[in-house]
Amino acid sequence: MTNHPTAPHNVDAFQARLIEVSDRLPKKLRQCADYVAAHSDKIAVSTVAEMAEGAGVQPSAFVRFCQVMGFSGYSEMQRIFRHRHVQQWPDYATRLENLRAAGDDSPSALLAEFVDAGRTSLENLANQVQTEDLTRAVMALSGASVIHIIGLSRAYPVACYLSYAFEKMNIPAILHDTAGNFDRRHSILPGDVLLAISFAPYTTETIELAEHAHAQGNRIIAITDSLNSPFHTLGATTLRVSEVDVGAFRALSATLSLAITLAVSVGANRKHARRG
Repeated sequence: MTNHPTAPHNVDAFQARLIEVSDRLPKKLRQCADYVAAHSDKIAVSTVAEMAEGAGVQPSAFVRFCQVMGFSGYSEMQRIFRHRHVQQWPDYATRLENLRAAGDDSPSALLAEFVDAGRTSLENLANQVQTEDLTRAVMALSGASVIHIIGLSRAYPVACYLSYAFEKMNIPAILHDTAGNFDRRHSILPGDVLLAISFAPYTTETIELAEHAHAQGNRIIAITDSLNSPFHTLGATTLRVSEVDVGAFRALSATLSLAITLAVSVGANRKHARRG
């Protein structure tokens, strides 16, 4: 296919051009387009070799993609993303403070508040989770015959995500919930591990299942918000995460980041063990 006569002059024009040409690209260039569409935030800070590796193509193919998009090469394409990167990133804190000072209660201001809270929560997570505890948790889950997962109320989306992730990696896992008032505690057998997620005020059903597992001698991995949570008395390996709230609401930015870390690490460990 022929190059466009002029290159997109900004990111919005680039995205419009990408939509326009994607369906007509040959396989390798389509891989580049798909990767860029999903990871456009990386262009400003990545080399052409890194972008090509992410797309699963040779650097020469990625350069060809840039040319099809109307640029002379990768550097020219990268320039418009770097321009936006420089404009947006340094000014974020200032924009947030301006919104607060103005008493703006618009959806945009609320989004800024939640983004700021999420960033702080993630920074806290890096300091709160101890390397030894994280490694211990991953090793226990990697060696489990079956991973049992429970998280209710605010923790329920995290439990569902972990169940989904383990299922996608063909790791035996059972999600415990209160649907139908079924009691699945008797499915926890020797060699199984319970992964429990709960935050203050701790849900009764989650603590009771953890107590049952502890009484049977099963290992417990707990994602919670306090070192002195009820899991502490059950000998659980505790991974502590605290979410900064916006008003009375707390998102799950840091908790989900911790959850995906566990899932991916366990999947990698089990895959390595099978190869060994």
